[in-house]
Amino acid sequence: MSEQRPPEPVRIGIVSISDRASTGVYADQGVPALQTWLGSALINPISFESRLIPDERALIAQTLRELVDDAGCDLVLTTGGTGPALRDVTPEATLDVADREMPGFGEQMRQISLHFVPTAILSRQVAVIRGQALIINLPGQPKAIAQTLGGHPAAKGIFAAVPYCIDLIGGPYLETRDEVCAAFRPKNAQRPVRQG
Repeated sequence: MSEQRPPEPVRIGIVSISDRASTGVYADQGVPALQTWLGSALINPISFESRLIPDERALIAQTLRELVDDAGCDLVLTTGGTGPALRDVTPEATLDVADREMPGFGEQMRQISLHFVPTAILSRQVAVIRGQALIINLPGQPKAIAQTLGGHPAAKGIFAAVPYCIDLIGGPYLETRDEVCAAFRPKNAQRPVRQG
């Protein structure tokens, strides 16, 4: 019987994008919300690279490039700046650094959020691949972050598809706790179930 490998470490970038939080007008809630949710969902040892920056397109793009190209993040999640307001430029900055778009993530996030608020159709989140990293724009509110990542009875959360996407682009094998978010992989891509 072969010995089970320990979970692979993963480096995750978290970028909270807010003019007011970045200048101290109020405390940022995006980074702690994402760290808490990811820590509860993933079995893998996680190294976080977190940033709190204003809504500036060039700075957002530069930060995403640094997290992927220099810090070696396998997954980068942004929160904030995805609405229709003039200062909301996160999607544009994300597309600026993209090698390929992954439109299904944004489509599903809006579908999930529509179960809670009719203004979900105003959201412009995108997801892209840069090199061997997946970058996803998330909503700005902690409750909405948890809903879009984990889902609810009427709509599956987006994070269920993240581990297999990262497999396909050459990243580490992400393992999730089923009670938080069960990762989906085709049978031929699954490793043996971890015990305990």
